[in-house]
Amino acid sequence: MASRVVRLGVSLEPELLTALDRWSASRNSSSRSDAIRALIRREMAEENLVDPMADAVAAVTVLYRHTDFGVQRRLTASQHRWGGHIISSTHFHLQGDACLEVLVLEGKRAELVQAAEDLRGVRGVIHGDYLLTSPHVAGGRTGHEHPHPSHAHGSRSRRSG
Repeated sequence: MASRVVRLGVSLEPELLTALDRWSASRNSSSRSDAIRALIRREMAEENLVDPMADAVAAVTVLYRHTDFGVQRRLTASQHRWGGHIISSTHFHLQGDACLEVLVLEGKRAELVQAAEDLRGVRGVIHGDYLLTSPHVAGGRTGHEHPHPSHAHGSRSRRSG
């Protein structure tokens, strides 16, 4: 992303430096600079995602028992409602009757939050969660330029990969 590096000095209280070193080691950062860059990028992503129309990507997870009557049909219906945003989906069979679906979505932040809430709110889903981030902090974008009307999502060609 950056073609050159600018060196600068940073003054920190000893307690803050200790905390930075501890955090840096816990995330396996190669250096303090790497850790500080990660913190700045995280803040940039959060700031960018304040805008409901911000370009975003999301990972959505839903955990359910496949033996619960109708849960797979309802989950598939929800996925079809958001098909214009879903770029990848994978299904894992866990021990017992448990299944995990992991979906990757792209679009505007507000749409992705709505999609994630819809997906994890499907009757029969035991637990669902999502993580949003901004491709902007990595120098990217989704290419998803237009908002969709609520729950009226058309299909589009899928990228393979």
